[in-house]
Amino acid sequence: MTSAPAKYAHYFADFQSLVQGPGAGAPPWLRDLRDNAWSMFSETGFPTARRGNERWKYTNVGPIAKIDFNFSTRPTDANGSRSLAASYKIEGPAVSDLVFIDGRYSPELSSPAAATDGITAASLASIFTDSAFDLESQVGRYASPDGDGFAALNTAFLHDGAYIHVGDGHSGKVLVRLSYITVDGTHPKVTHPRTLIVAGRNTDVTVVESYYGPKDSVYFTNAVTEISVGDGARVDHYRLLLEGEKAFHVGTNRVKQEKDSSFSSASFTLGTALARNDLEVLFDGTGGYCSLNGLYLTADNQHIDNLISIDHAQPNCTSRLNYKGILDGRSRAVFGGTVVVRPGAQKSDAEQTDKNLILSKFAEVDSKPSLLIYADDVKCSHGATAGHIDADTLFYLRSRGLDLDTASRMLVHAFASEIIEKVQPEPLRDYLNTIFAAAIPDKSLPIAWTG
Repeated sequence: MTSAPAKYAHYFADFQSLVQGPGAGAPPWLRDLRDNAWSMFSETGFPTARRGNERWKYTNVGPIAKIDFNFSTRPTDANGSRSLAASYKIEGPAVSDLVFIDGRYSPELSSPAAATDGITAASLASIFTDSAFDLESQVGRYASPDGDGFAALNTAFLHDGAYIHVGDGHSGKVLVRLSYITVDGTHPKVTHPRTLIVAGRNTDVTVVESYYGPKDSVYFTNAVTEISVGDGARVDHYRLLLEGEKAFHVGTNRVKQEKDSSFSSASFTLGTALARNDLEVLFDGTGGYCSLNGLYLTADNQHIDNLISIDHAQPNCTSRLNYKGILDGRSRAVFGGTVVVRPGAQKSDAEQTDKNLILSKFAEVDSKPSLLIYADDVKCSHGATAGHIDADTLFYLRSRGLDLDTASRMLVHAFASEIIEKVQPEPLRDYLNTIFAAAIPDKSLPIAWTG
């Protein structure tokens, strides 16, 4: 087993505690996967040196690297943990509600759907040794730990998480809600949630993946999600990042789409000191469609980084990318959107847009949309904007009797509503409308009007 540099000694000690403790009974393929991932992390480490590293140019993960986050090998008491999560409910015969506390499945708080042929929504730890699920050929297939320190560290500590599988041709919509909850602790802690979603041919799957934590605790969530969308399948994926104000979150998301498949993603971010949403979508079959949407609201000294990549590796695929940010205080946002059109990927149709509303003269956004096109019969466009509340529109609302604060909040909420209104489950849409409306600053004044 590979050792570790001195600066990662505490991670190595926790890694040994896992593989020699609760992870000792893992199948050989999983033990090998962990060992290889740890070797990669030992060599790669965290991307603290940003010179020449374009992927991390605008985001400093030094604060993560400096803190000795503890990984617990013991299950956490679930009492009172559910109060940290959202209270909305989504009803239906094929709805599963899986809850994880500090990265481990909580049967007491979970409500899986009744067992049905063709549908699996379960804890990874409970099925790792069951050969019927063939996890060896799926885990780590889409999110490689090679060259990515955060993905490597997650894979090295792979012990539990969510597994969602819908078999080929299953009729009817399947909905799964995943709640990853970090609870308060005496020392800064780290969790490594892992999610694997496999939608078989001609299936329809919706997954709501949410992260919650205490408001005033320092902790680190290092999450990896892998999604496979089969021929003719549809996957709607919602990602809610609603962690504490002192939390750190790095999310690595990898999606592979087969022929004539559809993938829709919506990412919503509130809270966290530093958050990274790293999403890559690969069109591995012709006729695919993906729609990637995002909304975030930052304040104080928060830092949000969205790194989105869409790979048009096959012809006749369509992608739409639309992210929106609302920035206040001294917060900072980063958007890096890349669309690659490979040679031979003719008839590719791609649009990407990044729009930001700046509510403070101290806030900053770095936006870098880009197109890399190696085919000649394509339709591609990109654009980015950053601006303040429109003074003329604000004046119009005030002339109708609204005070300055109410008019400003109304315009900010309207800006956000374009993304929220695309959410399909109505209870989730209502919940997002409520929390984003509540998070809008009380004095959303145009920069030109501030003192």
